[in-house]
Formats: sequence, C-alpha cells, structure tokens
Amino acid sequence: MCLLLGATGVGKTLLMKHYSQLSVRDGTTDLGEPPVTLPTVGTNLTDLTLKRKRVTVRELGGCMSPIWPSYYTDCSSVIFMVDSANTTQISSSCIQLLSVLSAEPLHTASVLVIFNKRDLPCTMSLVEMMSLFRMDDIIASATQPITTVELSARSGQGLQEVLGWLDSTLTD
Repeated sequence: MCLLLGATGVGKTLLMKHYSQLSVRDGTTDLGEPPVTLPTVGTNLTDLTLKRKRVTVRELGGCMSPIWPSYYTDCSSVIFMVDSANTTQISSSCIQLLSVLSAEPLHTASVLVIFNKRDLPCTMSLVEMMSLFRMDDIIASATQPITTVELSARSGQGLQEVLGWLDSTLTD
C-alpha cells in the first residue's frame, strides 16, 4: 500500500484523477482538461497498474492528519505533496513531513516528496522549496530513501516521474 498525504488543497485528488486518465489512455501524456475535484474529506482508494505491478494508493485528506498514523502499518511507500505556491503553508507542511518520517512503522518506507502547482506564476522554485524545507538535512538524517519531484497535477507535468518512482519502489 502507498499512502498519499499532504495538507488540504495541495492537489492530491487531482493527481489521482490524472493517474486514472493515464491508465485509461495507455500512458499518453495528453491529459486534456483537468478533472473537477473537491478537497478530500475522508479517504480515497485508487488501484493503479504500473507495468506489471498493481498498487493501491490510499489518499488521506489533510484534515485527517491527526489519524494518519493509524494507516502507517500496511504502508510500503509514502507520497507527500506540498503546495509550492502557498507560502503560508510551508512551515506546517514541513512539520507534517517530519512527523511522517519519524513514525516507527515508516522507517523503511520509500518516500516521495512532491512539490506541486509548478504551473502557477506565484510558485517558488525547487531550489527555494528545498531550502525552506531544509531537504538536504532531512534527507541526510532520515532512515528512509527520499526522492523529490516537481509536479503540476493540473497539467500533468512531472507525472511520468511520479509513476516511474512508484514502479521502481514498490515490490510485487
């Protein structure tokens, strides 16, 4: 199982809807118009088929962060999304990420940190985001392998990198 976590409004649902479109369109990158989404209030399950692997992604709403730990036990990987256009949310997202990384059941889980909303004009650069998060320090001190990716869940830019990460990190 893979967990998809992040604050409310970072684009988790849009990302999962694009995954579904990609699987329907056999991996083409022309996603057309972005689907209409609403913030995740509870949990959504999405089954993905990547090459020959099948994985279930559990998307948990940002408002559910107090109970995220109850889902860590069966988790082999974590995708943590950050809104790179929302500067007021950066510090709380960093604290949430540190909390996720320090959870005992996730000490061996592979982690992908996605800096989303790259398509917006007010977004911070990846260098700025990595600096604000102190990602180099986090990566150096974490027990988990951590990868970072820039993404636009709206346009699909970076989606192939996310799919490639999922395919390479998940076991059969």
